[in-house]
Amino acid sequence: MAISDLKNVLNIFGGSEQTECQQDELRKEVMLMTLARAADADINIQTVEVERISDIIEKHTGEKLTAAEIRVAARSELYAEANLRKYLAKVSKRLTNKDRAEVVQALFEVFRSDSNVSPLEIDFFNRTVVALGATPAEIAGLVAGDVD
Repeated sequence: MAISDLKNVLNIFGGSEQTECQQDELRKEVMLMTLARAADADINIQTVEVERISDIIEKHTGEKLTAAEIRVAARSELYAEANLRKYLAKVSKRLTNKDRAEVVQALFEVFRSDSNVSPLEIDFFNRTVVALGATPAEIAGLVAGDVD
């Protein structure tokens, strides 16, 4: 199953229980959802951001996504049901501390991919971190037992 289907996120949002084997797929989908929507945070999806998102997702998940898949995830009909923050707030309870920290760090990388961080991107970052329930340590990339 491709992470761009966002099936695990939708299942959890719909009330389904998650199995252990779905944990890694959930982390990948949350990262894709978050980063794809981040590209649209300033109402201007730039090619450099989409390319950077593809690289970051591959680095963090091993999944290679096309620009089209990322753009579709950014504009998905999924958000007609609920906004990204509602999805993140719901699924964040199923993510590990390390997963949350990794998503936040990847988001930071996306916003630093061009030379200008806009106020809209800062607002998106702040709201996303709150929705994920990330701690200050997770925002800084600090996770107990993680010495990478």
